[in-house]
Amino acid sequence: MGYHTFDAERADKLEEAGRRYRFVSAEELLWALSLSPDDTVADLGSGTGFFTDDVAPRAGAVYAVDVQEEMHEYYREKGVPENVDLVTSDVSDLPFDDGDVDAAFSTMTYHEFASDEAIAEIRRVLAPDGRLVIVDWAATGSGEDGPPVDERYSADEATEALRDAGFAIEHEAVRPETFLLIAALE
Repeated sequence: MGYHTFDAERADKLEEAGRRYRFVSAEELLWALSLSPDDTVADLGSGTGFFTDDVAPRAGAVYAVDVQEEMHEYYREKGVPENVDLVTSDVSDLPFDDGDVDAAFSTMTYHEFASDEAIAEIRRVLAPDGRLVIVDWAATGSGEDGPPVDERYSADEATEALRDAGFAIEHEAVRPETFLLIAALE
């Protein structure tokens, strides 16, 4: 089961580009998503919309999903692109139709929602050829950045959970503090 959610009172920290891009760049995220201009994408744990803003120009529609309405308020104040819809929801109970989403991604939030129910829900809303990209804090990291190490998952644990839910892992990379997984529906 997932752990705590990021404190919305510290939302300004989520807008620090130098810090955020140190762990995953916009280019790497866009490469992993491999989007078409008309794709519908869900940002799972969108927070202030930092990475949503990178994806929006490359997609037809983007759902910025966050469990905290306070994060959406911050995003509204910052300015939300026209093709982005703010969705207040837990990942385990997404308000989308079956197969409604072409791609989904989670940047540094998998540890917050990780559960069999959430992964099954992501699988349900993904289109038959849907793609899921997860970049999260690695359990093998030092803990100097991100959540405490005991609240993180390893790439192997995340891979196993995804495979158990019927995903094929297309790419896995483990870095000093994070891991990147690209998964597709089998």
